[in-house]
Amino acid sequence: MSIQPRLKQFDLIMLVVSMVIGVGIFRTPAIVAQHAQSPFVFYLAWILGGIVSICGALTFAEIGSRLPAAGGYYKIFSAAYHTAYAFMLNWSQVIINAGSAAGVAIIGAEYIQPVLFPSASSPLQIVQIIAVSIIIILFAINYAGIKMGARTQNILSTLKIILILLFCSALFTGKSNPDSSTAFFNHDINLVTAIGLSFISIFFTFGGYQQSVNFGADVEHPQKNIPAGIIKGMAIVIVLYLLLNITYVKVLGFDGVKESPLLAAAVGEQLFGTNGGRIASIILFISVLGFLNTSVMSNPRVYYAMAEDKTLPAIFKKVNTKTQTQEFGLSFFVAVMLISIFALGSFEKIVNYVIFIDSISLATAGFAVFILRKKTQDTFTGFQLKNIWRNIIPAIFILTLLFVTYNTVLSDAESAAYGFLILIAGLPLYYGLRKLMSGG
Repeated sequence: MSIQPRLKQFDLIMLVVSMVIGVGIFRTPAIVAQHAQSPFVFYLAWILGGIVSICGALTFAEIGSRLPAAGGYYKIFSAAYHTAYAFMLNWSQVIINAGSAAGVAIIGAEYIQPVLFPSASSPLQIVQIIAVSIIIILFAINYAGIKMGARTQNILSTLKIILILLFCSALFTGKSNPDSSTAFFNHDINLVTAIGLSFISIFFTFGGYQQSVNFGADVEHPQKNIPAGIIKGMAIVIVLYLLLNITYVKVLGFDGVKESPLLAAAVGEQLFGTNGGRIASIILFISVLGFLNTSVMSNPRVYYAMAEDKTLPAIFKKVNTKTQTQEFGLSFFVAVMLISIFALGSFEKIVNYVIFIDSISLATAGFAVFILRKKTQDTFTGFQLKNIWRNIIPAIFILTLLFVTYNTVLSDAESAAYGFLILIAGLPLYYGLRKLMSGG
């Protein structure tokens, strides 16, 4: 049974918002501030990151319109390059996505645990129980069907947007905390290095929208709705991110941002007193739920595409006719998430670990638009970049992501090496699975 389209444009917009806004924006600005060393570079890096992300969104809008398919993020590499390269990138992505999603679940549980169980005697165990419970509940919702998952996502994403906007109301009502020790621009820093290192965390925080192409077979009128969903969703994200960063600096001061890894809680306490931390925890927890739900919805579609190419057993593409759920694929992904909860490293390690493979895959995915144009130029009538921007926008996106890859290696060679080894390990695994699937 093939996948039938049941998602509308609004569903995809809400999916994009929650695919991107997880916990990163509530933590990574502190890391960015440490690298930026001045408010000027801090804001410049975020603005440039937003511009490049718009370039990426426009590039993926054209790719998604040219290649609307289930597990589209796999299909990009399969159609433009080779199924082996598609497998290498996506098998590692699926494992890392499950691991990073589990990490997000842990962070969300850490925030909500003091609110729900303030006097817990074993907080670590409570955190793990909460994280596991979240994943199981989302599994049950999505097992009930793609429409149920989408309705849940629409509620969570709308709540997330409203709560973030309320949080940013501090721009108009809260007291500012100007810095006395940090100049707006530090003339002693290397601007290129500062922005390059800042980009690592920024693109981790902006990442996720590319996974929206996995719903190519789920979205009604995909050549129209996939580009619109990606572009509108990313426009919302960029506005919210800029508002949040301005809020952080206004309320905490630039030095305060550098020294506050738990930014949401710090701002909440400044704005709302002793209950501020709880309010911030609830906002972040809602954000976590939305992000996790998109992960549970999206990643099994990659399994579907892999199974279509016979690099995974056929059971991974089996779809329930009524619910449009890949029951086995969904169960497998959730099982990997649950295992990962008990085997995670630090948040910064996860950032560097993920962004190395992400930046390589995003850069080569961006380049795929040139290959797909040649393959579909005579028949394509959907969304496409035009005039002078046709080549400039993808080029900006590709070159910036290669720059991020370079800086990731410089800043954390060990994590980059692990990411590279996972990537390379996919090649023998690909040929082994192909041989197994063919009965050889």
